[in-house]
Amino acid sequence: MTTFAAFALLTVQPKIADYWQTALRDASFNARAVTANQSELRKINKDFAQSYRLMGNSGLVRLKEPFKLRIEGKEDDTVIQFILNGTKRMVRVPRSSLNVGTDLSRKPGQRQTLMDFGVLAPSLFKDLFEAKYVRNDRTTGEPIFDLSYFKNLDDDSRNRVWVDAKKGITTKREWYSQLDGRLMATFLYENPKQVNGVWFPTKVTVKNADNKVAGVMNYENLKVNTGLSDDLFKVD
Repeated sequence: MTTFAAFALLTVQPKIADYWQTALRDASFNARAVTANQSELRKINKDFAQSYRLMGNSGLVRLKEPFKLRIEGKEDDTVIQFILNGTKRMVRVPRSSLNVGTDLSRKPGQRQTLMDFGVLAPSLFKDLFEAKYVRNDRTTGEPIFDLSYFKNLDDDSRNRVWVDAKKGITTKREWYSQLDGRLMATFLYENPKQVNGVWFPTKVTVKNADNKVAGVMNYENLKVNTGLSDDLFKVD
């Protein structure tokens, strides 16, 4: 009887495909930092603190499936454009005619994806992440998954996510380092809104490994599936 019960449990374990959203084609919003403590953000890492400052200064964020991202923000009074298209990244500073391109095909941890914004979609699990069911949260009942990069990508960092099973978004994410496995940051995704049939969090709180709130960001003027042009995401 015990063996049969254990087998039955194994056969009904949740799969990440039970929860992802398939209706999302594109999204755009303004990111506004409500709180940004640079000293606490730098404890996560220097690059994260810098990107948080760029995006949170009323930055315009545009996303398109699969794996297209464009962020336009300001560093002081200088406009900076951050564009990701698949495994290619381009940083542009129009004022200085500066264009810096990077190939991230062997650096998956530097690729910002829908996961960073608290959204689950099929593209994430095609050739980037493998999802392993861990358990259901004892308090909320939410399914918890570990997301690891495919072995051929040679990156041992991982993310643990708590999933809102009805909305196809994450409510919490823990980010662990590839160097020593330590906790880098915790993200809380809140105030979800449904726009054009797609759920999207509109508030994100990030805490560092000391459990100190390093930043709080709101996503405002959210628009979904408006038909963003591929030209916005050109990196050549």
